[in-house]
Amino acid sequence: MNAYTAQQVADLLRADDPQMNLRTVRYYTQIGLVPPLETIGNRRAYTDVHLQYFRAIMTMSRSGERLSDIQSRLKELPIEEIAKLGRKLPLYQAGRMLEYETHVVDDGVIVSVSDRVSPERKSRILDAVGAIMKEGEPR
Repeated sequence: MNAYTAQQVADLLRADDPQMNLRTVRYYTQIGLVPPLETIGNRRAYTDVHLQYFRAIMTMSRSGERLSDIQSRLKELPIEEIAKLGRKLPLYQAGRMLEYETHVVDDGVIVSVSDRVSPERKSRILDAVGAIMKEGEPR
């Protein structure tokens, strides 16, 4: 198990989000968005689990969720789901958002397509997804 100081966590997360800083790490810890720190030896430390929580929080906040809603959702999720959320963070980076067109196909389906995909292929993709959604869900 890796152990990190708050500053190390902030530095690691800054690679994902330049606005992440030590103050934010401490604030999220103070309000209970991440689990309590681990005691390693005679000091309290962040672990890889905490990094997964921070990345999930960053992903969810970029998608527009409020911190109070994020806190509620994270309490209900197993660590595997939290890690999965954190791995989606690159999809919410500003540069990527500008590279992709986002299409709402259905209430529960959003498709993002790179601008490198030809207009004909985009149309076929969206038509195919739309057709699948019209079939309905199996019961």
